[in-house]
Amino acid sequence: MRMKSVLAAAALGISACALPATASAEQVFDAPVAARQANESGLQTAIFAGGCFWGIEGVFSHTRGVTSAVAGYHGGSSGTATYRQVTSGTTQHAEAVRVTYDPSVIRYDQLLQIMFSVGADPTLHNRQGPDRGPQYRAAIVPMTAEQRAVARAYVAQMGSSGVWNKPMAVRIENHRRFYEAEEYHQDYMLKNPNAGYIVRWDAPKVEALREHFPQLYRARFRTG
Repeated sequence: MRMKSVLAAAALGISACALPATASAEQVFDAPVAARQANESGLQTAIFAGGCFWGIEGVFSHTRGVTSAVAGYHGGSSGTATYRQVTSGTTQHAEAVRVTYDPSVIRYDQLLQIMFSVGADPTLHNRQGPDRGPQYRAAIVPMTAEQRAVARAYVAQMGSSGVWNKPMAVRIENHRRFYEAEEYHQDYMLKNPNAGYIVRWDAPKVEALREHFPQLYRARFRTG
């Protein structure tokens, strides 16, 4: 099954990323440069969750050094790793993005800074933008001991930075199997640039990436 827009999802009876009648733009944060920089070599993979996966995939697909950004589900079992079930909020999954990157171009700590500057608000509990439920939680899923150490240090640094006036709600979760989302979710922003949700919520994230991280922004959307 393919989906061309949020309206198509509604017509099919699928609970898509929500688009309320009225909404305010998400805030862009001046997330700090990491004091604890990642020390990695060779292609690396990490998982990030922060609301609807269309926007997080879109941001990282426009980030230099990212070789792959795949939308999917993390935190639950294979039997419930479908969009229809995950959007019920009862499966323990989060909508997430698996990112493969080249540390010689972009470090893991820089991905974290981008994530919490333009991708997601780390102080929100089980929600981002117009979306509500545990499947939209903000979460960092380290894949290595180095990533875990950097993530812990960065969350602590964000909490003491004074950038946010609320406590950190973002979770550092243990890695479990990542389940790729259905094909129609992959490269969704590229395939559906005029979809209402993309225009309202996700295109501004990519524009913020371009404005705030020009040295790490890539104009071309990296597919796959």
